[in-house]
Amino acid sequence: MDFDYQQVPVAAGVSLNVAVGGSGSPVVLLHGFPQTHLMWRHVAADLAADHTVLCPDLRGYGASSKPADPDGQAYAKRTMAADVVALAKAFGHERFALAGHDRGALVAIRAGLDHPAAITHLAVLDVLPTLDMWDVLHGADAAVAFHLYLMAQPPGLPEQLIGAAPDAFFGHFLDLWARERAAIPDDVRAAYLAACRDAVPSIVADYRASAGVDLEHDRADRAAGNQLRMPVTVLQQDWGAALGYDGTALWRTWAPGCVHETVTCGHFMAEEAPGRVTSALRDLLAR
Repeated sequence: MDFDYQQVPVAAGVSLNVAVGGSGSPVVLLHGFPQTHLMWRHVAADLAADHTVLCPDLRGYGASSKPADPDGQAYAKRTMAADVVALAKAFGHERFALAGHDRGALVAIRAGLDHPAAITHLAVLDVLPTLDMWDVLHGADAAVAFHLYLMAQPPGLPEQLIGAAPDAFFGHFLDLWARERAAIPDDVRAAYLAACRDAVPSIVADYRASAGVDLEHDRADRAAGNQLRMPVTVLQQDWGAALGYDGTALWRTWAPGCVHETVTCGHFMAEEAPGRVTSALRDLLAR
């Protein structure tokens, strides 16, 4: 299945690079860190047999716009979720299924909370909601997420440190988090590193938002009792066993009817186990 590329305006001064393919009911796939839309190459090709599939680069990543962030709002997940809804509308889709991995999953969760009428089905791959993510990290176990703490610091130092050795920094995660190294071929790895090399300030701003405005939004939803009421599937590594929480119970505080499953592949599951991910998405779409 061939995909066409477009640059689609979604907000003032912001456009998203998006790969579009297939026909049928729409599915939007959001990538994670330190990747681009290319992470969905296997899953998207399968789904495009009977769905219209949109694979954008998130704002701040890949070939999408990378606006400055003077007030800490440009990379709030609320802002990035609005981009996704605007993108789908630009293709004529008022309602669509949404799947996200890692950072893209945080955007997808926020889209489900802020735009419930637009999201028909929601899939979350290997992430926790922002509020819970910070809560479960503690002690020496938090060392696995050192990058969250680094990029949460005020503007200046994180950008300088990462910008001094971007390939070493971003490559560290590509190497550490993949159990199947061959799942990310050399040309794809090179594309990821090149994209990240050109996006250090915006990637840091995305992460910094998760230690600030994103937390505020999650706390407000938790206090208001807001939940994800559309069909939800969560695929995760067994982080609950590693960090001492009940993954299913935690997720059902946000999505009471969710399907929560653990996987044995590494973090980059759409590349390491695309058949497993595609099967879970097709099961979700049938609900």
